[in-house]
Amino acid sequence: MFLAVLLAALLTACGSRPPVPDWQMSAHGAAERATAAYLAGEDRVAQQEWARARAEVARTGRPGLLARVELMRCAAQAASLEGGACLAFEPLRPDAAPPELAYADYLAGRATPAQAALLPPAQRAAAASVDAIDAITDPLARLVAAGAAMQSGRATPQLLVLASDTAAAQGWRRPLLAWLLLRAQRAQAAGDAALADALQRRIAIIESGGAPAAQAPKN
Repeated sequence: MFLAVLLAALLTACGSRPPVPDWQMSAHGAAERATAAYLAGEDRVAQQEWARARAEVARTGRPGLLARVELMRCAAQAASLEGGACLAFEPLRPDAAPPELAYADYLAGRATPAQAALLPPAQRAAAASVDAIDAITDPLARLVAAGAAMQSGRATPQLLVLASDTAAAQGWRRPLLAWLLLRAQRAQAAGDAALADALQRRIAIIESGGAPAAQAPKN
């Protein structure tokens, strides 16, 4: 899972090694909280925590590390169908390592075969075949792979169901809404009114926060 690799890169000291610098601990925690808040749809908290993670990493003066933080944010966005170019990563591209460059292009749906070889194993398999996405055990990594498949035009109807089921199982409001909306749009376009209505009912539950539906007044 690439996100885990990125987090591990920020927090590598253990055992008999020197104590972990404060900036690593702070950046690691902020990035995890930012990702969780973003997936939950808590924009204000997510923005604050991403800013904190960036500020902590910026203390090192290493743009390559900052590029990894931005890729983490863009991966969460791809999982929520807010893909495309990773804009905050682009100014850092000159100092990013080849695996990070490959991952950025993968998220944007334009990774070359040579770049795909640099991806983590799960995403490498997903880049080769969308059927491999179902076998990804980590839910966020699975959603990232699904988002990347959408960007590259390789998503299947079955993948959309897998992605929405994955987000639902985790209670991740933002990606779940995005995938359900996409499925509802496609069902409507295909003339499947029953499926579209069922998906809209699920969307309404999420958007209402579970509040009871308004009842018609009694005569």
